[in-house]
Amino acid sequence: MKRLVLPLFLLTVVMAGAPSAASAQQTTTKTTSSTSSTAASVERDLRSFSDWVNDKVDKAQAGARRNWPKLMSDFDRQSQRLDRATDSLSAQGKREYSAQKSRYQEWAAEQQRLDSQARQPETAQDTQKRLLNEDVNIASARATELPDLYLRLLETTRDQRRQWSQADWSAASVVLERLNARYDKVRDQLTVEDRLRVRSLQAEFRTLEKARAAKDLINEGK
Repeated sequence: MKRLVLPLFLLTVVMAGAPSAASAQQTTTKTTSSTSSTAASVERDLRSFSDWVNDKVDKAQAGARRNWPKLMSDFDRQSQRLDRATDSLSAQGKREYSAQKSRYQEWAAEQQRLDSQARQPETAQDTQKRLLNEDVNIASARATELPDLYLRLLETTRDQRRQWSQADWSAASVVLERLNARYDKVRDQLTVEDRLRVRSLQAEFRTLEKARAAKDLINEGK
């Protein structure tokens, strides 16, 4: 009987240690699972952040500046969450996050610069340059330059008229009058074809201007 004492003792010890080993394995499994879940969650946050940056950077500049406070708040909220969990990102994820963050910050800095510039009073010459997309002295423009200057004004009007205020229309009309004054002085130097082209562009501007005026009257009557 004494010979059975030691084997039975060893069996008891082994059986007593078995639950501890199983518990340790379960703890390791849970830790690994938790780590994987956290990493997956952070990667999802990164995908959302990247999609958000792509969407905002591709949007119209003016619309972005109007919503500036909300954009900054959204950026801070998302970037701060990712900053706290950067260690859970893969190497590729870290590079993507860094690139998207830098991309947004560069874009935001440019929007702030444009916003500050837009708040500065615009001179008559600034307005003319914006409408013609060229810095030119109309009073001394050559006759051969006028058809192209009229076309530049019309292209700007066609592209931007739906966003124009009455002040914008008034400024464009002033530029047209300057072109007309110069045209009256030098039109004899133009070919018949160029004179017809100028008259066509003059008429188109006035047609668009009258259409806007009619629309404003309709809106006022509502």
